[in-house]
Amino acid sequence: MTCETIKMEITSNPEYVGIIRLTTSGIANKIGFSMDDIEDIKVAVSEACTNAIKHSNDDIFYITYTMLENGLTIEISDKGEGYNIENIPQPDLENPKENGLGLFIIQTLMDDVSIESIENQGTTIKMTKYLGVDN
Repeated sequence: MTCETIKMEITSNPEYVGIIRLTTSGIANKIGFSMDDIEDIKVAVSEACTNAIKHSNDDIFYITYTMLENGLTIEISDKGEGYNIENIPQPDLENPKENGLGLFIIQTLMDDVSIESIENQGTTIKMTKYLGVDN
C-alpha cells in the first residue's frame, strides 16, 4: 500500500467522537492492525479529539489519517489558544485526577507522539502506531 491520506473537518461536538472512533477503526482494520491495537488507537484518538473539542476556539477541528506501509499516523488539530507544552505537568498516577491524563494515555498507547502548540494559533497532536510493534 502506498501512502494514502484521508482528511476530515469535524464540528466540535462531543457526540461526533463515536463517529470518529468508527472511522478510525475502519481505517486501522484496512491496514491490518490487530483488534487490541485498534482499540488502543481508538482510545488515543478519542482522547485527542476530546482535547480538541475542549480547547478549540473555532467550533471545528481537523483530523488527518495517513496510511503508511507499516502503520498509521493520525494528526488532530484545533485552532485553540495553544499552550506551552513544557508546562504540562506529569500526572500523579498514585492519585489520579479526573482531568490531565489524556496526553499520558495517548503517549502510552501509541508508538510515536509529537505535540505542537502555538499560542493563539492552536495545537496539533500527531500520533503514529506501527504494525507489529508492542508498546
